[in-house]
Amino acid sequence: MHVPSDPLATPRFTGPRTFARLPYLPDADDADVMVFGMPWDGSTTFRSGSRMGPEAIRSASALLRPYNPALDVMVFGALSAVDAGDAPTVPGYIEETMPRIEAFVAAILARGAVPVGMGGDHSVTLAELRALHAVHGPVALVQFDAHHDLWDRYFGLPYNHGTVIRRAIEEGLVDPARSFTGGQRGSLYGPEDERIAADLGMLLVPWRELRHWEPARLAATIAERAGDAPVFLSFDIDFLEPGLAPGTGTPEAGGPRGDEALDCVRALRGLNLVGADVVEVAPQYDGPGQATAVMAANVLYEVLSLLALNRR
Repeated sequence: MHVPSDPLATPRFTGPRTFARLPYLPDADDADVMVFGMPWDGSTTFRSGSRMGPEAIRSASALLRPYNPALDVMVFGALSAVDAGDAPTVPGYIEETMPRIEAFVAAILARGAVPVGMGGDHSVTLAELRALHAVHGPVALVQFDAHHDLWDRYFGLPYNHGTVIRRAIEEGLVDPARSFTGGQRGSLYGPEDERIAADLGMLLVPWRELRHWEPARLAATIAERAGDAPVFLSFDIDFLEPGLAPGTGTPEAGGPRGDEALDCVRALRGLNLVGADVVEVAPQYDGPGQATAVMAANVLYEVLSLLALNRR
């Protein structure tokens, strides 16, 4: 059983930084979950910097404790979890970076572990989904994001963080009929942008509507769509109100509070979760308390809690 080091024996601010002070074991063959980083921001269209996201999330995660009272689960008692380090990337070359991340995730899956990733801009999700497809086939995607990432082109080119979900649907990696995306807000290029999800067969609930939903309604809606399909969660940190989580590349005003965002993740309880990521953390835009990185670490903790419940 791989668990974090004891914070009552060695203070949390000591030792090498791994997620939640888990052991760094990139070659572990007996872990239930492998947390890993994807330090890449070559597809960012506004403020770059999310290549430093994994490092910031790891530092912010040092305070995480084993028991999650909100979901009543001893996370690191139910899960054997390790930090697998960072996937290799090639700065400036998305065509070289995506296959390398895909191969890294494929190796995690081959070891029988669930991959839980830390980005990196949102384009990294495409590489993860390609690896997952080889094992699970098309997945039901649950996406919490200020943007739908369903545009067809940016600057006339098909691959960046604003086109990633469309590419995943076109490649057959995601089943849009079983998927859900929520939290979108802010200005768009035209009214047709709001119709893209429906045209592709995906349910999109913008934040102006989702903010009025109770967690039970969200849970029921996602569960009804996903059914028993394998589920991948992609959580873009810009889903949150940027006044509370400013450390991201494409902030949009008017988002949810931290407790509301965590409730959205907890709504996935009981689903067949086969992978997840938290993306777009750019720590150089964060405040002195690293609020964005702290939030990202806690979202990942809730993901691990869901996996622990499934394991239990």
